[in-house]
Amino acid sequence: MEEMEEELKCPVCGSFYREPIILPCSHNLCQACARNILVQTPESESPQSRRASGSAVSDYDYLDLDKMSLYSEADSGYGSYGGFASAPTTPCQKSPNGVRVFPPAAPPPPAALAPPPPPRNACLTCPQCHRSLVLDERGLRGFPRNRLLEGVIDRYQQGRAAALRCQLCEKAPKEAAVMCEQCDVFYCDPCRLRCHPPRGPLAKHRLVPPAQGRVSRRLSPRKISTCTDHELENHSMYCVQCKSPVCYQCLEEGKHSSHEVKALGAMWKLHKSQLSQALNGLSDRAKEAKEFLVQLRNMVQQIQENSVEFEACLVAQCDALIDALNRRKAQLLARVNKEHEHKLKVVRDQISHCTVKLRQTTGLMEYCLEVIKENDPSGFLQISDALIRRVHLTEDQWGKGTLTPRMTTDFDLNLDNAPLLQSIHQLDFVQMKVSSPVPAPPILQLEECCTHNNSATLSWKQPPLSTVQVEGYILELDDGNGGQFREVYVGKETMCTVDGLHFNSTYSARVKAFNKTGVSPYSKTLVLQTSEGCNFETQGTPYSQLVDIKKMVAVAWFSFDPSSAHADIIFSNDNLTVTCNSYDDRVVLGKTGFSKGLHYWELSIDRYDNHPDPAFGVARIDVLKDAMLGKDDKAWAMYVDNNRSWFMHNNSHTNRTEGGITKGATVGVLLDLTRRTLTFSINEDQQGPVAFENLEGLFFPAVSLNRNVQVWALTVHWSTTGSLVLLSPQWALVLSSMGTLWSGEGSSAAGMAWKELNLHPKPPVSP
Repeated sequence: MEEMEEELKCPVCGSFYREPIILPCSHNLCQACARNILVQTPESESPQSRRASGSAVSDYDYLDLDKMSLYSEADSGYGSYGGFASAPTTPCQKSPNGVRVFPPAAPPPPAALAPPPPPRNACLTCPQCHRSLVLDERGLRGFPRNRLLEGVIDRYQQGRAAALRCQLCEKAPKEAAVMCEQCDVFYCDPCRLRCHPPRGPLAKHRLVPPAQGRVSRRLSPRKISTCTDHELENHSMYCVQCKSPVCYQCLEEGKHSSHEVKALGAMWKLHKSQLSQALNGLSDRAKEAKEFLVQLRNMVQQIQENSVEFEACLVAQCDALIDALNRRKAQLLARVNKEHEHKLKVVRDQISHCTVKLRQTTGLMEYCLEVIKENDPSGFLQISDALIRRVHLTEDQWGKGTLTPRMTTDFDLNLDNAPLLQSIHQLDFVQMKVSSPVPAPPILQLEECCTHNNSATLSWKQPPLSTVQVEGYILELDDGNGGQFREVYVGKETMCTVDGLHFNSTYSARVKAFNKTGVSPYSKTLVLQTSEGCNFETQGTPYSQLVDIKKMVAVAWFSFDPSSAHADIIFSNDNLTVTCNSYDDRVVLGKTGFSKGLHYWELSIDRYDNHPDPAFGVARIDVLKDAMLGKDDKAWAMYVDNNRSWFMHNNSHTNRTEGGITKGATVGVLLDLTRRTLTFSINEDQQGPVAFENLEGLFFPAVSLNRNVQVWALTVHWSTTGSLVLLSPQWALVLSSMGTLWSGEGSSAAGMAWKELNLHPKPPVSP
């Protein structure tokens, strides 16, 4: 319960909340603290007056105002803004929690000396997220009271209250043993026997433990939460669009008449269930964190023991080397101690970081559990969305790598005392572990190697009698014309499928193994023949004819890549269908990339609501994922609504064209890297002129959409007139830096090879 205490304290005063109110940003403040940090701003400085007066405001400012505005379709009656033209000049102070707050404005000068004050607006800045709020005429009364939080605080304080004392002791009151419910008095044992004997009329009185009596004394019926707009009306329904409880008068007056509303009790149970499910995942993470902390503490002990043992061995060896060795001994001990301290520092820092994160997680869990115990539906629903988001965010913070030790317990150092006395100044540490020999050449398993269309699958293994440790393998293919070999796969797997090869071509493949010692010789070379395919020339061919020609060329299914997509993207149908759970545009890339040749793919609009404007095109791997496709210089796209379309690159809009999309429409993308052009179509009719020219480099199919659109990737088509690079985004990122990981005879910089390679390795799969 102690971890939850920070959740129950006001960020301004540092004490437990008193009469807390809920701000639109889902944070809480004491009503008195909110009143203390109100700042009066001239009406001319408010965002509304700045718009009306036409004062200079940048597009960026307007964007922030739009994003942070609280005026919705339901017209909540107050607004939240990201900033003002001039900040308040009142000096800021710090609360006990270290949060900067603004005190009340200084009193104005005498009326005789000062001009009439201009109309002012009350402004409140949230101390936690620093979002500024402009209050309406209701002032702080416009913010709902968080009665649920008051109930949690009351229970928490009662659980930690000091022992109750007897009320009849004359001098030093003793600890109370019982409380009489009828007399409403706390008694210690001597006073109970003397003043409240269990006979006569007193025998019928009910005596209870002090804690139970204190609860019954303090417990009073909680006030039912009422509507902030109609204080005499209780909440009876829940507005789904505004995400807040409403009363029947709000529905009758038309404020929420067009909104979807549901029963308060049903939504209360639904949100409780969602919060409970979110807590289950977070609870598992907390359990793993506790086990991880035990592991880290054990590592500290093991490091200590290893360090002591190593130092003793080192001292014994150094003392045997007489005077000349003593000068070297101090240096070696310093190195050991440095390694020791480094390991301890890394592990202790990780322990400290993990402990703080676990304490915060536990506090949030206990607070959420207390919130779930509440029986106030409207109070619960006021904070449930924020709590669910916090729980999911906290769970994501315990992601991969967080619960993995950053340091090993071994000291890979060894003192070599074999050199002669005159070589003592060259004495240095060597690795404790004996290096293994170079691996033997791998054996290609011919019965499992095959080709299909323009892809090849290769499998290999270590020689049966080989006991040398292998850390990985390097697979190489030539260019299909007897040219230079290139690395196409590096890793621990023993099977790899290579896509995107030329049709009707002969490739040579070979593989080698490597470990810390070095690289093995190559295996025997295997010759592979790809299937025959269709070739055609594209120079001067109209777009409509290219769409028909697509039926003649090789076809491969197209899918989207979850690992590189924005977190709001939702995948289904084996990653062939995507939509989004956000109203903002989010970007998703295809799993394959192209650098040469002719490529065409189609996307079907499965769902299209409220006339959004999705974007289709190509992008670099590092394109922005949280904005519309084409907003930066890493994407080339066509965005389209139900009536017209535009081309966009680097936030530049060109070539408005009539004709839009509806549900069931098909959008085609033709990427011709031979002529370095990009063209679009809708329902197999070219949309506008050639969209972009002079394209060069590696491109991935890309789409941006919001929750009103669902897109299904139909097929990908390409010709064999040009070379083709198909790289998954993971490979493009990882392999671009592999050139510095190892070196040896016959190896090359993998990152440089991938930039020119016309092959695509799929992630290896088991046979």
